[in-house]
Amino acid sequence: MAKADVPASDDLMKLDNFLCFAIYSANHAFTRVYKPLLDELELTYPQYLVMVVLWEKDDQTVGSLGEKLFLESSTLTPMLKRLEAMGYVSRVRDKADERQVRVRLTDTGRALRAKAKAVPLGIAGATEMEPAEISRLKQEIAALRASLLK
Repeated sequence: MAKADVPASDDLMKLDNFLCFAIYSANHAFTRVYKPLLDELELTYPQYLVMVVLWEKDDQTVGSLGEKLFLESSTLTPMLKRLEAMGYVSRVRDKADERQVRVRLTDTGRALRAKAKAVPLGIAGATEMEPAEISRLKQEIAALRASLLK
């Protein structure tokens, strides 16, 4: 950032100038929009994300799911246990490497995908943004995340 682009020191501590607060508050707004949509599926947002990743590619290790979702296995494992209790996934030790736990969709979990198709449509509509705008914003946020994880 060039020196001329840096806000005056008094402005640095204004909440409206915090990028992190803009993202944090947008996250809260997303949560409010997602809640009724996910209540229909009886899923929390993190559980929904696990299901989305498994709908993209079934039969993954806990580690692979964690990498895609930026979650530690200690966070993911209780969530997977709940999804298993709900009948959506099964967890089994990998026969080739017993240290690995594989997660697979059940028939019930696969069937839930059809009902879940309404969720992204509802979110896209709530943003009131064009698909190109959404795509650009996702790319910018992904680049920001990558910078922060360096």
